[in-house]
Amino acid sequence: MSRRFAAVDLGASSGRVMLADLSEGLSLTEAHRFPNGPVRVAGRLYWDILGLYREILTGLRAAGPVSSIGVDSWAVDYALLDASGAMLGNPVHYRDDRTAGVAERVAASVGAESLYDVSGLQVLPFNTVYQLLAEPRLGEAATMLLIPDLIGYWLTGEAGAEVTNASTTGLLDVRTRAWALPLVKQLGLPEGILPPLRQPGDLLGGLRRDVAGEIGWSAPVRAVGSHDTASAVVAVPAAAPVSGPAFAYVSCGTWSLAGVELPGPVLTPESRAANFTNEAGIDGTVRYLRNVMGLWLLQECLRAWPGSGLGELLKAAAGERPFAAVVNPDEPVFLPPGDMPARIAAECRRTGQRPPASPAAYVRCVLESLALGHREAVRQAMELSGREVEVVHLVGGGSRNELLCQFTADACGLPVVAGPAEATTLGNVLVQARAAGLVSDLEEMRALVAASQPLRRYEPSGARAGWDEAASRVF
Repeated sequence: MSRRFAAVDLGASSGRVMLADLSEGLSLTEAHRFPNGPVRVAGRLYWDILGLYREILTGLRAAGPVSSIGVDSWAVDYALLDASGAMLGNPVHYRDDRTAGVAERVAASVGAESLYDVSGLQVLPFNTVYQLLAEPRLGEAATMLLIPDLIGYWLTGEAGAEVTNASTTGLLDVRTRAWALPLVKQLGLPEGILPPLRQPGDLLGGLRRDVAGEIGWSAPVRAVGSHDTASAVVAVPAAAPVSGPAFAYVSCGTWSLAGVELPGPVLTPESRAANFTNEAGIDGTVRYLRNVMGLWLLQECLRAWPGSGLGELLKAAAGERPFAAVVNPDEPVFLPPGDMPARIAAECRRTGQRPPASPAAYVRCVLESLALGHREAVRQAMELSGREVEVVHLVGGGSRNELLCQFTADACGLPVVAGPAEATTLGNVLVQARAAGLVSDLEEMRALVAASQPLRRYEPSGARAGWDEAASRVF
């Protein structure tokens, strides 16, 4: 039996097809990487989903024959299909403004408490439930498929909804892990568009004949933790099982998702007031977390400075004055694309601070602000869940940013273990490998990651008084 697996991993700013080999340990090879960015047409922001699908096929062709394929992506966004299975239009990007005011209207009609008690979901303006209520073509739809399920449908012809990603829609009952049909009806949404639910590891089916002909080989497609954060948390290299001594995690990329892994949801009024989310993880776990705006702030700053090199800016930022200016990274003003330095400067002025004076100072501001966001999320996750945290695992692309990792350790006052950078891919392939009988449980998966991937430990340094003072300006 082959021990090679292909992971299709679609992030909010880039996508990749990775090849994993478990013949000796666990090794990864990049088959194909490609950019992923929004396209604005007539004032609306879309994903180029057909372009992404083309790049996925290119990557699978390069990867060659494997035991199986798994697909993960960012959450909440979807495509609507008609009765024939044809897509009704390009998926709208979650940063589009079409949902402005929808969350407030839902809270007024259904009740924020009732909504949270069912879904356990953090209120974010782009949650799927709000997008669907703003969807002009909903009446034409026969099926709604989230992005990884859409790719799986195009690959196999089989429609369904994998549960970890379905839990981000606001339409899944967090206790039963089934579609919350009474809530769907109360909201006036058509329950018939919700496809059957799948579990990580379930078989979708084999590649369609035309797809196999195009890439030159065939293999089964399996559901994985198809929300990219669900896969990333699988690959947190923690020694303890979910019921043991707690770790916190920060899955850091375009977004930072920071929290703890729990055996069940936290649905208290305090949890709702803190805007914490209860998302489904594999094996019945709950990803209890809050979204922090993440490296999006830095990415948009770099887009505003053509020709600037990130490496040089990070070196210069390390020498800038600490805590000269910080912002709350989760302010709604930072969500849309656009001139991020100008918005950071305006937010600094609004909070009585002098704006950064150079690109390096902006980078320092962003990284210290993200570390403060990580600290606030980890602190509240501990308080609200009753879990003590001994270490923070920072995984994803942000684990390569040494300054951010050190700042996070300093701000949290806890050791930070950075890596693996490709946590999402690793979690994706490990779920496939378990379905193939190569690994057993979550603990063994994490032990394999810890033994095979490069990790770096950052100890907290210096006094926390500076971080406390900086936090008091924005939180």
